[in-house]
Amino acid sequence: MLLTTLAGSLPKPLWLAEPERLWAPWKLDGEALEAGKRDATILSVKLQEDAGLDIVGDGEQARVHFVHGFLANLDGIDFAKKTIMGIRNNRYEAEVPTVTGPIRRKGAVHRMEAVAARAHTKRKLKFTLPGPMTIVDTIADEHYGRREDLAMAFAAALNEEAKELQGIGVDVIQFDEPAFNVYMGAVAEWGIACLERAAQGLSVTTAVHICYGYGIKANIDWKATLGEQWRHYEETFPVIARSSIDQVSLECRNSKVPLELIRLLDGKDVLAGAIDVASNAIETPEEVAATIRAALAFVAPEKLYPCTNCGLAPMPFDVAYGKLAALAAGAALVRRELGRG
Repeated sequence: MLLTTLAGSLPKPLWLAEPERLWAPWKLDGEALEAGKRDATILSVKLQEDAGLDIVGDGEQARVHFVHGFLANLDGIDFAKKTIMGIRNNRYEAEVPTVTGPIRRKGAVHRMEAVAARAHTKRKLKFTLPGPMTIVDTIADEHYGRREDLAMAFAAALNEEAKELQGIGVDVIQFDEPAFNVYMGAVAEWGIACLERAAQGLSVTTAVHICYGYGIKANIDWKATLGEQWRHYEETFPVIARSSIDQVSLECRNSKVPLELIRLLDGKDVLAGAIDVASNAIETPEEVAATIRAALAFVAPEKLYPCTNCGLAPMPFDVAYGKLAALAAGAALVRRELGRG
């Protein structure tokens, strides 16, 4: 009960990539880079165990970015043809590769880090993949023309990857869909169908992560425009509640999301973000516990998984793992209150 987990990404060690930034370039290359990615994955798993997390992940240590890390082993993408485009409805700009042909998976993308993580922990293992709609919103297209057609092509490739991860022994596969908080109408029109295609045939626990983004300036500035209540989930949760996806990861800590919206997810597991990714202040266990208690007003403890609001990749290394330790300690407080400690 109240099993703790993380949204996905964690900071990379100083010897692997530049610290405290997204899209950080690697400091190694060739065989040294591959060995460094594997070592960083194992280190991340062990540090999550030390922090006390119940469900650990690879920390996305082998990926430059949560989306483009998956794109690296797909046919149909020209990484030399860069396009500057607006991301998340022009919230910020990024230089992205371009789809120039049919999307096909050339082979395993994340097998190395999944095998390394699985071999070095006996705890439940979660692995994150970008969702189809979010990939489409983070890449230029010169081949498919329609976003929904491109998303469905990515969904098929994601499904192949997810099934391989399941075979390796991953317990939870999460699809990250921050775009679900931007293009809410498209979620019902085609986004959820693409998400379910990505999860088709999986027997492991499936999750979707929907957040308000990393703690970077563009996202913080956007949140400041959203008013006193952030109600994006009000449109997307009912659609997800009718889907086959098992779990939904959402933002709670220091957000203006009305927590009663959790009721719209009746029947689903709720991964409640109790760690703020937009602040380097490390929460106290009591602050984490307060967020968990607030969420428990709307979901049964057996269905609640304390989590982080989003990924922690751009944070200082010690801050990120300090926040994970606070998450575990805060959940333990509430478990004791409920007589389950």
